[in-house]
Amino acid sequence: MAHILVVDDDADLRQLLLTALERDGHQVTALDRGSAVTEAHCRWAHCILLDVMMPGEDGFATCQRVRALADCPILFLTAKTEEADVIQGLGLGGDDYLTKPFRLGELRARVAAHLRRQHRTPQRRFRRGGLDFDLGEKAVYWGEQPVKLTRGEYAICEYLALHSGQTFSKEQIYEAVFGFDAPGDQAAVTEHIKNIRAKLRALDCHPIDTVWGVGYRWKRDLP
Repeated sequence: MAHILVVDDDADLRQLLLTALERDGHQVTALDRGSAVTEAHCRWAHCILLDVMMPGEDGFATCQRVRALADCPILFLTAKTEEADVIQGLGLGGDDYLTKPFRLGELRARVAAHLRRQHRTPQRRFRRGGLDFDLGEKAVYWGEQPVKLTRGEYAICEYLALHSGQTFSKEQIYEAVFGFDAPGDQAAVTEHIKNIRAKLRALDCHPIDTVWGVGYRWKRDLP
């Protein structure tokens, strides 16, 4: 049994997917908007089915916001068939897409295939900029040496590293890492980045660029 999150503003489609996936033995939570997806949803989800064209926060924006939190396949459900749209979705961290209208049997087969692949090779560790991230431990290593980061500093590093090459504003980083309703101020991101850089500089590691007037990014061209 897998925990599957369905996010779609079409009530009839949500009910159809919920019924079909529960019949396959899965536990399903269905939401009607992307902005309703929380960190808690991301922690337990084994697979996310995400509509693209939703009012407010669309599926692409939701994927970008939660990708660092969700260590699971994200499948887009979309009526957008242009190649540029598909490339955009996959570039934001999506794993697959189905074009609406789709056959229910194909969706169930795609979900099953991604769950099998996830079970075989769970993405628990990855390397960016010479640093090794362990998503299970929520820890980062320089070689065998753990880097002593606070929880907030680690979360920012993980988010930027998982989206290496992409530039994010302070506001985007703050919302992705701490949540829309978290107490504090986006200026905290600047302070966290300063502290992260100081700790990594001691290791002769310089993976975070400032994009002046925009925000920050993790260098894509580092190993």
